[in-house]
Amino acid sequence: MLARPAVAALIASLAACAVGPDYQQPAPPAAHGYGGAPSRGQTSGVEATAGGNVQQFVEGMDIPSEWWVLFRSPKLSRLVQEALKANPSAGAAEAALRRAHELYFAQRAAYFPTLQASFSALRAKNPDNTLSNPIAAPNPSYSLSTAGLSLSYAPDLFGATQRSIEIARSQVESNRFQLEATYLTLSSNVVVTVVQEASLRGQIGATERLLRLQHQLSETVRRQRAIGAVSDLDVLAQQSAEAQTAQTLPPLEKQLGQTRDALSALLGRLPSDEPKETFGLDELTLPSDLPVSVPSKLVEQRPDVRQAEEDLHAASAQVGLALANMLPQFTIDASLGSSALKIGDLFTPYTGFWSVGASLSQTLFDGGALLHRRRAADAALDQAGAQYRAAVILACQNVADTLRALKADADALKASAEADRAAKTTFELAQRQYALGTVSLVAVLNAEVAYRQAQLALVQAQANRLSDTAGLFQSLGGGWWNRREEPHHEQSGLAG
Repeated sequence: MLARPAVAALIASLAACAVGPDYQQPAPPAAHGYGGAPSRGQTSGVEATAGGNVQQFVEGMDIPSEWWVLFRSPKLSRLVQEALKANPSAGAAEAALRRAHELYFAQRAAYFPTLQASFSALRAKNPDNTLSNPIAAPNPSYSLSTAGLSLSYAPDLFGATQRSIEIARSQVESNRFQLEATYLTLSSNVVVTVVQEASLRGQIGATERLLRLQHQLSETVRRQRAIGAVSDLDVLAQQSAEAQTAQTLPPLEKQLGQTRDALSALLGRLPSDEPKETFGLDELTLPSDLPVSVPSKLVEQRPDVRQAEEDLHAASAQVGLALANMLPQFTIDASLGSSALKIGDLFTPYTGFWSVGASLSQTLFDGGALLHRRRAADAALDQAGAQYRAAVILACQNVADTLRALKADADALKASAEADRAAKTTFELAQRQYALGTVSLVAVLNAEVAYRQAQLALVQAQANRLSDTAGLFQSLGGGWWNRREEPHHEQSGLAG
C-alpha cells in the first residue's frame, strides 16, 4: 500500500523535470560606444543649402515606428505604407508567422491525451463443412458491429513535450522578428530608392545644363577657329570635353529608369504600373535629431539580432529534446466500447468491453542514432551561438559605419557647398567682366561649366546625407517596438 503513493510522487516529480540545458539569455555587449565613430555632439552644417542643416546625435533617443515621416514628405510616407501592405515579401513573412503560430498550437496539444472514436461493421461467412461451426447459429453468415473510444496519453516524464513546445514557441518569435526585419528592410529600401531617384533627377538636370553649355562652348570655339583665333587643337579639346559630358547622361537615365522599376517592385507592382509620384531633393527634409543607442540597447532593438537569439533558444531546447529521447518512453492507453452481432444491440448488457494499460520502453540498440542526434544538437547549439554573436557584431558594425558615414557626409557636403559657392562667384565675376569686355565668352562658358560640375557634386553630397540618415534608422532597428498595430497585407491580383 505504501508503494502506490511513492510511485505517484515519483511520477509527479518526473513530470516536472525537463532534461537538458535551460535557456539563458546571452549577456548584452559591455561596450558603451562604437569606438572612434561619433555618437555625441553634432555634425557640421551648411547654411542656405538643401540638406545642409546641422544634425545632432542624441544618445538614448527613442525611434518612432514611422520614422520615415521625419523626412516630411507626405508622398514618401504614402509609398512606404503601400509597400508594407502590398509587397509580396511582407505577405510571405506574415503567412510564415501565422504558420508558426498554428504549429505552436498543434505542438502544445501534446500536453493533453488523444481521444478517438471508432466504429466498424463486418459481414462474414464461416465455412459450412467443418467439424464445428465457430458460432452457435444455424446460419454460417453473420454481422459484427463494434463502436468504441480509445485514449492514449504520453506523460512528459523527462520534458520532451516541454522542449518541443519551447522549440515551437521560439520559432514563432523567430518568425515574428523576421517579419519585423522585412518591414524594416522594405521601409528603408523605399526611402533610399526615393532618395536615389531624387539624386538621379538632380544629376540628370545638372548634366543636361552642363551639356548645353559644352555644346555652346564648342560652337564658340569653332567660330573662333574659323577666324583663326584658336587652333585645331583647341577645337578638338573642346569637342572631346563635350563628348565626355554627353557619355555620362545615358548611364544616369538608365539608372533612373531602373530605380523607378525598383520602386514599383517595392510597392508590389509591375513595371507597367509605376507610381505617379516623382521626387526631387528639395522635397525631402533632413532630420535634425539623430538617435544613437548603446550596444546593450541595440541588441534589443535589432530584429535580426532578436531572431538570432530565438534561433539560439530553439537550439538550446533541441539539446534537451535529444537527451529526453534517449531516456525511457512511457505511454498510457485505454479503450472502452461495445461489440454486437446487431447494431441495435450495441451498448446493451454483456456487449461492452474495456481495457487499460501502460507501457514503458527503452531503446537498447539503434546503431548509435540517438547518441549522434544528441551530438548533432550540441553542434547546432554551438552554431546558433556563433551566429548570434555574428549578428551582434554586424549590428554594431552597421551603426558604427553609418555614424562615420554621417560625419563624412556632413563634411563632404560642406566642402561641396563651398566649392559650389566659389564656382558660382567665379561664374558671376566672369559674367561681369565679359560685360565690360575684359574676358572672352569662352572664359565665361568655362566658368559656368565649372559651376555646373560643382552643382553636380553638391547634388550627390546631399543625396548621400539623406540616404545615410535613413541607414542610421535602419541600423538602429527602425522603432518597431512603438508600433500600435501591424500593417495588414493586401493580397494583389498578381497571384491570379
